[in-house]
Amino acid sequence: MAKLKVLEQDITTITYYEKDYISLTDIANSKDGEQRAADIIKNWIRNRGTLEFIGTWEELYNPDFKVVEFDHFKMSSGLPSFVLSPGKWIEKTNAVGIVVKAGRYGGTYAHKDIAFEFASAINPIFKLYLIKEFQRLKDTELQQLGWDVKRNIAKINYKIHTDAIKENLIPNELTPIQISFVYANEADILNVALFGVTAKQWRETNPKLDGNVRDYANVEQLVVLSNMESMNAELIKNNIPQKQRLKLLNNMARSQLKSITNLNTMKQLEKK
Repeated sequence: MAKLKVLEQDITTITYYEKDYISLTDIANSKDGEQRAADIIKNWIRNRGTLEFIGTWEELYNPDFKVVEFDHFKMSSGLPSFVLSPGKWIEKTNAVGIVVKAGRYGGTYAHKDIAFEFASAINPIFKLYLIKEFQRLKDTELQQLGWDVKRNIAKINYKIHTDAIKENLIPNELTPIQISFVYANEADILNVALFGVTAKQWRETNPKLDGNVRDYANVEQLVVLSNMESMNAELIKNNIPQKQRLKLLNNMARSQLKSITNLNTMKQLEKK
């Protein structure tokens, strides 16, 4: 759940069926306040144009939509006696584009396609601001996702790397402290090969920064680091001396960075 602020009106969004849904109730509240929101939604949904829109949406995206019931509603629309609520629409047609939720954040929600159409009926200017704020929310989510991608890329081959160290470089008689030193030492092999400094050297050079050198790596460096972990694991298994591995890993880092720096996909990830 997330909240948007549209022309001083709070608009709730939720994820439903793994899609974005926006509160029709909140949009309706922007017109005449909370007292008439339900009536506004009912009047909108009983309109023939609305029925054709939401029914066509269901036909496009909902394989379980009951078309026969939809046709019945269309034939009845326009009659003075015709009344339709979101709940009845969902019950009779098995619709998924509109949902009714109870509880703290209860109300009528609709898939963003339908919610934007509803906003047009309420106030076209409000719709424009709603779209703008919704896109801002999606951009923010993508930025957060981009950071997660950047941070986790380096962890993809981490277990492969540590398993290789454990199986090939750590004799049984070492103490836990000595074992941790071996892991740190191998991690620094990668740091030196890619960044040119050990973890300690980076901290001494950047005393005011939190985290470690890898926290400040760019996308290209994190991609290469993940590849290096996998390669170093194989080199360890083949009993390649550390000094030789460092040289091979450095050559690999420089070569791969040169190859991927100008890729469009890397530029897109960096922007996120």
